[in-house]
Amino acid sequence: MRELTVDLGERSYPIYIGHGILAQAGELFVKHGIGKGSPLLIVTDEHVAKRHLSKVSDTLEKTGYSTVSYTVAAGERSKSLRVLEEVVTAALQAGLDRKSTVIALGGGVVGDLAGFVAASYMRGIRFVQIPTTILAHDSSVGGKVAVNHPLAKNIIGAFHQPEMVLYDTSTLQTLPDREVRAGLAEMVKHGLIWDAEFTTWLEENAQKLVSLDAAALEHGLYQGCKVKSIVVSQDEKENGLRAILNLGHTIGHALEAVAQYNELLHGEAISIGMMGSAKLAVKLGYSEHIYTATKRILQAFGLPTRLPAHLDTDAIMSAMMHDKKFSEGNMVFIVPTAIGKVEINKNVSAAWVRDVVDELKQEA
Repeated sequence: MRELTVDLGERSYPIYIGHGILAQAGELFVKHGIGKGSPLLIVTDEHVAKRHLSKVSDTLEKTGYSTVSYTVAAGERSKSLRVLEEVVTAALQAGLDRKSTVIALGGGVVGDLAGFVAASYMRGIRFVQIPTTILAHDSSVGGKVAVNHPLAKNIIGAFHQPEMVLYDTSTLQTLPDREVRAGLAEMVKHGLIWDAEFTTWLEENAQKLVSLDAAALEHGLYQGCKVKSIVVSQDEKENGLRAILNLGHTIGHALEAVAQYNELLHGEAISIGMMGSAKLAVKLGYSEHIYTATKRILQAFGLPTRLPAHLDTDAIMSAMMHDKKFSEGNMVFIVPTAIGKVEINKNVSAAWVRDVVDELKQEA
């Protein structure tokens, strides 16, 4: 089992990564002071519940915890105020109190939803992230929790740090190929924003990662989580540096909203968004190599680099105006200045962004 620390002073917490470590969940809960006197609520989705819910509840109950669970539909549409209310109702009916803990067992959707339940229930109770997707190696770390509004992704949310992140890599072995590739997009992002050497390693090991090679996967997840933990430790609430984690997200979130959260997986939308950021870099005078290298590595993972032509450009631009990264009339973009380095550009021309969106529809 490998361990990282998100260093936030009194609110610091560990990330545990290893094969088969769900079996240690109970002892880790005890180690981190999660009390046994109040019920724990496990929030999961219909797919994960079939594979992992009983394993998690059994190991916790054997350690003396009392657990209840609530299962939501799989997919981005469960990140809604309606489903949030359903989970809170389940928490009330189960008797959760201020000393209870919410457990997010699943991918990014479940983590964001369950985390926001924990952040808002009784004005904030503890929660634990148990990610079961590759994508969630990004979303489970850093304390960003939220639900969506039909006009904008993650617009209703909070910063609420977990007690720990328990990442059992054995849960990834049953993921569909499309979800594997989409999840790896966030791993690529971590390389592109911070670590050129890691980016090279990712490209060289793309096929091993796609095929879920255990050693490659554990290394990639560790390095991705390491980048995320370093950035979050320096800027918890995105007042500066943490914004670099949004590479590809300004366009990507808009695509998800316009496609009504059911056509593109999050990682696929972010992949297209990272292509858009690379194109913007060239327009801003940075090396063409940024664009060609970004495209090459995304294609090595079988990720999309072309924007679906039927998505309306006006609608995409409008969705970007609702994004949290739209500030004081200017479009804020994370722009790569080299592989492994980015800048926060707060004055990106909307006309350039429109051109990029149209160019992405023509991408070969």
